[in-house]
Amino acid sequence: MSVTLHEPVSFTQIKPESPSPESIQREFSLLEQAFQEAVTPQDQLQVIAQWEDLRRSLDTWSALIWLRFDQDTQNESYQKARDYCDELIPKITDWTVRIKKQLLISPHRPQLEAALGAQVFALWESDILTFDPVIEADLIQESKLKAEYTALLAAAALNFRGETLNLSGIRRFCEDADRATRHDAEQVRWEFFAAHQADLDRIYGDLVQVRQGMAQKLGYENYIPLGYKRMRRVDYTQQDVERYRDQVRQEVVPLAQKILARQAERLGVDRLMAWDEAVFDLRGNPKPQGDHDWMLIQAQRMFDSMDPELSSFFRLLVDKQLLDLKNRPGKAGGGFCTSFPSYGLPFVFANFNGTKGDVEVFTHEMGHAFQGWQSRHGSVSEYLWPTLESCEIHSMSLEFLTWPYMDYFFGPEEAQRFREIHLAESLLFLPYGVAVDHFQHLVYANPTASAQERHDMWQTMEALYLPWRDYGDLTHPAMGGRWQAQGHIYGEPFYYIDYTLAGCCALQFWVRAEQDFAGALQDYVKLCRLGGSAPFQELVRTAGLVSPFSPGALADVVQQAQRVLKL
Repeated sequence: MSVTLHEPVSFTQIKPESPSPESIQREFSLLEQAFQEAVTPQDQLQVIAQWEDLRRSLDTWSALIWLRFDQDTQNESYQKARDYCDELIPKITDWTVRIKKQLLISPHRPQLEAALGAQVFALWESDILTFDPVIEADLIQESKLKAEYTALLAAAALNFRGETLNLSGIRRFCEDADRATRHDAEQVRWEFFAAHQADLDRIYGDLVQVRQGMAQKLGYENYIPLGYKRMRRVDYTQQDVERYRDQVRQEVVPLAQKILARQAERLGVDRLMAWDEAVFDLRGNPKPQGDHDWMLIQAQRMFDSMDPELSSFFRLLVDKQLLDLKNRPGKAGGGFCTSFPSYGLPFVFANFNGTKGDVEVFTHEMGHAFQGWQSRHGSVSEYLWPTLESCEIHSMSLEFLTWPYMDYFFGPEEAQRFREIHLAESLLFLPYGVAVDHFQHLVYANPTASAQERHDMWQTMEALYLPWRDYGDLTHPAMGGRWQAQGHIYGEPFYYIDYTLAGCCALQFWVRAEQDFAGALQDYVKLCRLGGSAPFQELVRTAGLVSPFSPGALADVVQQAQRVLKL
């Protein structure tokens, strides 16, 4: 079975037609009829190929709609287009689930599995348990609330020392070498969240209620099991995640405390405050030595030196205008990679602000993009991207695999400092990441909790996983509001643990690259090509890595990190 991909085009040439409910229903009805009339396995595979073309067309359209909104959240036409898309997606999901149900009960299922692989059937079995037309209105409401959160944060206009900055722009002052500047920047940043606390509490409270309502309508006690199925976790359980969080607390939190103790010593402070944690010595953090355009030139140099496939791929992204990396007013914060599957093309979105994070976010999102490009010819849409914890292996591992070329961005001396800081921050992230996950489990296990009770839950998580954290006079995070700046909590429940699972795997790639860079890179590219054709733990084994759920996976990483960091 093969699907049709359009030739790569420039971003401005991607102009999918906006579908109507009637046109989509007509196309899906024809597909349903074709499935019913298909006599042989080959007949059904031909219909699946037609279904794939339709799915990729619709996914290309919705990806462009959502991207345009994130590029300019204040554009009314983009907002209207997103509203229309958000209202249509549940209908598309309904029709898609109906076809998946047909395929699961097909008399030719053994032959279809032999042709397509067992993984897609496992995913479909999970998918059909996450949707029923009865939750259509809830899905629309969920999307509207997520968009409201995104727009609220994107509209931030922070006045700081004569400049008007958004939340991405103020980040460079939060990493300033001067301690007073860091504190004042964080003060202004958190004053924005305090000023909008009522809206932030309301939006999240409404999201929790909408998700709890969907879960109950679908027959679940609460949102947690539904959330796991929406994340397509087919080869591990909530209990596995709980054991992994315990591993992080036992193995990584003590190392994190050593890292932070040395950080305080290097900064010359008696107590490390929250506004000190982003800076590792008195020189401040390394910064890229040029602007956006210079960064693109250095990136091309890096990929030219690193690997021919990465080199030609990045050149394609630049030539086809598939990068949006500049920070600007009204643009959604953060970074992500999306794709236009009808063309097999990824798109990288970020907000450069002159900090080392520009390099980290760029290499991270490039990892996603490269994987999407490598697996663009997957037989079904489910194989274009793996499930999200596997996706993050590609992104976080590329952060480490680009280490030998950091001189291009920072210069030789500063590049070495960058590598040490990047390793330290990667380890420090693990306790924070599992705190976010544990917090969400508490929230969705107690969906009637008040806003204050949710803030109390977050404080409990910080005490358990981040016992060193001291916010001083930063009132909003000190009263348990730090989580409200983490968009994943609002937009993608239970996603965040995936970064830590992948982080464990990426750190293993780092250890191997230190010993055999060419071999590690070869295994990395092989993993990218597999896309989503296997579940998480099988992909991990294929790459020669140890599953994060295996005893000792983190202990080995911690031991290597202690040696390199001389702790």
